[in-house]
Amino acid sequence: MNESRGAAIAVRDLSKRYGSTLAVSDLSFDIPKGSIFGLLGTNGAGKTTTFKCMLGLARPNAGSVAFDGIPLRPQTFEELSYVPERSALYGWMTGKQHLEHARRSFRRFDAARANELASLFAFDLNKKASKLSKGQQSALALVLAFSTRPALLVLDEPSAGLDPLHQRHVLDLMIDAAAGGATVLFSSHQIGQVERAADRVSILHQGKAVMSGEVDQLKASEKIVEATFEAGAPALNGIDADPNVRRVMRNGRLLRAYVRGDCDAVVRRITQAAPSSIRVIDQNLEDIFVAAVGASASLRGERE
Repeated sequence: MNESRGAAIAVRDLSKRYGSTLAVSDLSFDIPKGSIFGLLGTNGAGKTTTFKCMLGLARPNAGSVAFDGIPLRPQTFEELSYVPERSALYGWMTGKQHLEHARRSFRRFDAARANELASLFAFDLNKKASKLSKGQQSALALVLAFSTRPALLVLDEPSAGLDPLHQRHVLDLMIDAAAGGATVLFSSHQIGQVERAADRVSILHQGKAVMSGEVDQLKASEKIVEATFEAGAPALNGIDADPNVRRVMRNGRLLRAYVRGDCDAVVRRITQAAPSSIRVIDQNLEDIFVAAVGASASLRGERE
């Protein structure tokens, strides 16, 4: 594919099955060099499985992954840092011992940077990893990841367990790394974090990508038509079938239609039902996520 040229990471038709469960299905995306790509999804959507298949920790049933146009190879890890969702630290080793291990293992390890980051996250490097809190373990893993000054960062829920101040530090580190030319792929349950840091996203639901694109373009093309009624919100037969309507939500007197593209026809249709008020609202990334996952669930016959 031509659009994969120049991509730091190119995933093509990736599928992974565990027994009868299809964890990832025909997943494809490109991550340009120097960009931040957010992978969003509910629990069990396939984010961690995707990371494992990309990094050789699980064998995919189909598909391919290329790093700078080359399949994964041992040399890739000289320039790649991975922070898994669950701690991969050695519990019997102190923070200082972890840093020394990284110094001996990676040519690009920057000891001054490591000490700077350890001070930023404010945890005791003399403690064994098993004695650190979950947030401190996350911080140590991040110190190790960023201190090698990698060209590629794959971060699975990197701010898990961290307080809001340190969560902000993680976002700033990702943004700074990308500004310096690194490529970042990360997942997060905190949609606001993804919206702040990522310039591209892919939303997964039940192993499939239900929406992908540049964050600014998605936000520009997605709207909410919100109306209130004197009595309960009417059914408005046919509005759910409009191809531009991703999802319709009714709650008492309130009706919200999540619309992609031109919403004028939807506004006219709702106006005909004589609402007491109606307005068009720009969607944020959380609105887009809820609409995309909700619409996908409805297509599969699920009920919230």
